[in-house]
Amino acid sequence: MAKMAVKVRAIDPESPLYGYVRPGYNLVSVNGREVIDNIDFAFRSADEKVEMLFVDSAGRELDFTFEDLYPGALGLTFEDDRIKTCKCNCVFCFVRQQPKGMRKALYVRDEDYRLSFTHGNFITLSNTDENDLKRIIEQRLSPLYISVHTPDDDLRRKMLGNPRLEPLMPSLRRLAQSGIQMHTQVVLCPGLNDGANLERTIADLAGLYPQVATLAIVPVGLTRYRERLPKLRVHTKDEAAAVIRKVEAYQREYLSDRGSRFVWVADEFYLRSGVPLPPRSAYEDMAQFENGVGMAREFVTSFNYRRHSLKKLRSRKRVLFLTGRSAEGILRSNVVAFLDRQTRLRMSLESVPNRFWGRNVTVSGLLTGGDLLRAARAGKSEYDAVVLPPNCLNADDLFLDDMPLEQFRKKLGKPVFVGKYNIADTIREVFV
Repeated sequence: MAKMAVKVRAIDPESPLYGYVRPGYNLVSVNGREVIDNIDFAFRSADEKVEMLFVDSAGRELDFTFEDLYPGALGLTFEDDRIKTCKCNCVFCFVRQQPKGMRKALYVRDEDYRLSFTHGNFITLSNTDENDLKRIIEQRLSPLYISVHTPDDDLRRKMLGNPRLEPLMPSLRRLAQSGIQMHTQVVLCPGLNDGANLERTIADLAGLYPQVATLAIVPVGLTRYRERLPKLRVHTKDEAAAVIRKVEAYQREYLSDRGSRFVWVADEFYLRSGVPLPPRSAYEDMAQFENGVGMAREFVTSFNYRRHSLKKLRSRKRVLFLTGRSAEGILRSNVVAFLDRQTRLRMSLESVPNRFWGRNVTVSGLLTGGDLLRAARAGKSEYDAVVLPPNCLNADDLFLDDMPLEQFRKKLGKPVFVGKYNIADTIREVFV
């Protein structure tokens, strides 16, 4: 029997294997090759002829052969792959800046190239070995999302807290030469990987364009839980503006030479510095939207496109919108100002200080139920309903501090809405 296998979790009743293969059986090979995970199965079962070897719960082998299957025809669902975790101790690692007692998922430091391919998670390639690289290339696991931080090997080892790290750039060049597309990022730490080092990083990665398709410069995030961790600080207002100027100079050069700006800074640099956001077209195809690059501009553009429909709304409700400090300026200058000028809707906006993580954490997605509830209770008698930020709850309606949304509603005693990224739709929903 093969050494590796994936366990069947469920099987579709329409599958040709239904009645022969059951949950709990192990799939050990496809076309004579070991199957190591879900992606591997999808790759190997795409051949015109598929020979499969299963082992049942009693250890008996079962062979099946199929020809000309369409993707997904076998209807198999396998147990989740075991996540590869990070072996580094990055000086800026957010997971290491958390208190004890949070839910377990928040302490997982994944470093899995498969999740980079399937979910867009950023990885450092720090535990990606030769076999992994060969598999990435063979199975065309593209695009990948790579945290570079710096191409300087000594500085990278220092920043990632791992003196045994292999050089990164040779692996990036190899992937690029093999046709693997990559989106990259730099977590920028003042006094560490900025200045001339950032210039080298941008130039080195741009040298691998178009296979290295984009580069995002994101600011370091620091909580108040940094005991026994290296001393770091966040960018000042002037420093954030200087980073923007430097990156925008590169953008002009690359747009002229290559037809793409290639490198962008995260929205937080604009929000922190007060520098106006670029137009929507400056973000091109928004390839790093989920990394906080272009979200603010998309928010403003989307609201401006739909805001005319809000003029007809009539309501006597008083609604409190809660947000993080980063988004307050954009909300106040665009949404609140428009509603005050053009409608009779009574919307109040409250910027919620992040007491849990600390004052340096200003994004709404990291606000806890406790901090949001405290802010909502402070003005309780002055509004009829409250709107929460759209990104402060997980799929199970739990805040980061494990408070359920239903408990939040009961404690507040007033209607609570969860906002949408399209705030015009949110406004129409709550002012009825």
